[in-house]
Amino acid sequence: MVSRSLDGNKKQIIWFLEPKDDKGVAFLKIEHENKDDEMRMWLPAFNKVRRISSKKKGDSFMGSDLSYEDLSNRDIDDHTYNRIDDEIIDEKSCYVLEVIPNSKVRSSYSKHITWIDKESLMIIKEQSFDRRGALKKKKKFSHSELNGYFVMNSVFVEDVQKNHKTEVSFDELRVDTGISPNLFQEKNLKRLPRN
Repeated sequence: MVSRSLDGNKKQIIWFLEPKDDKGVAFLKIEHENKDDEMRMWLPAFNKVRRISSKKKGDSFMGSDLSYEDLSNRDIDDHTYNRIDDEIIDEKSCYVLEVIPNSKVRSSYSKHITWIDKESLMIIKEQSFDRRGALKKKKKFSHSELNGYFVMNSVFVEDVQKNHKTEVSFDELRVDTGISPNLFQEKNLKRLPRN
């Protein structure tokens, strides 16, 4: 995965190398303030780029327990936040927030309970509830500090309604590598990077 923040917008491009059946599939996300994120998926088996609309954000990402919505930026103004009592999670002092999407937001969730590490301000745990208010997903995040930045090492997601789990880990993390903003274009989805 390659990621860059520029002018307040975060851009990500992911190329899948494994499993073999998914090799060459690519995903591009460009976050925007005050409007929906742009998401595109290159599907080499169909020789086409598919745009992920806001109506499809609840769909599974690559057959995992993460949805496109789980990968999306949450605009702070599109949610209501309620502070809950602080807690200690994995020996880390955490703020605990109830995060409720406003009525104008198209979401497959009614709310999230989010634990934020007070030191790094990174999310370390989250529970997401479906539209009926039932617990849908439990998420756990691990982070480390790299050259002065807090970066995510892994995310573990359990869909409690489907009794299924997914873990995504990032092995080779680098920061400040001078990535060109021109990389984050639809045409580059088709160009599998060389190792």
